[in-house]
Amino acid sequence: MLESYLPLVLLFVLATGFAVFSVAVAPLVGPRRYNRAKLDAYECGIEPSPVPVAGGGRIPVKFYLTGMLFILFDVEVVFMYPYAVAAGGLGVFGLVAVGVFLLAVTIAFVYEWRLGGLDWD
Repeated sequence: MLESYLPLVLLFVLATGFAVFSVAVAPLVGPRRYNRAKLDAYECGIEPSPVPVAGGGRIPVKFYLTGMLFILFDVEVVFMYPYAVAAGGLGVFGLVAVGVFLLAVTIAFVYEWRLGGLDWD
């Protein structure tokens, strides 16, 4: 009975082995040409400066947090599409599962809203 899973297990072992091998060998065979520009923070291809033109200081972390929140909630909304397609065949169990999912997303959204993560100062 378990013989039918052998190709799948071998595929996982092969993929894991390749990933570990690639990560372990890359520093050994890769180029070692470090310079100051490679060690600096990347600012969209513009030469880094101590005082950026826009804002007069460092880019606030809130910008990145807003971007991550957008991606997080966007991906969660994408999970709703399969339910919309198969809603007729899932019955009450599907409705309850999506209800729990929407409740969790709503709780996370309200929590982030109350902490001020959605405010753009």
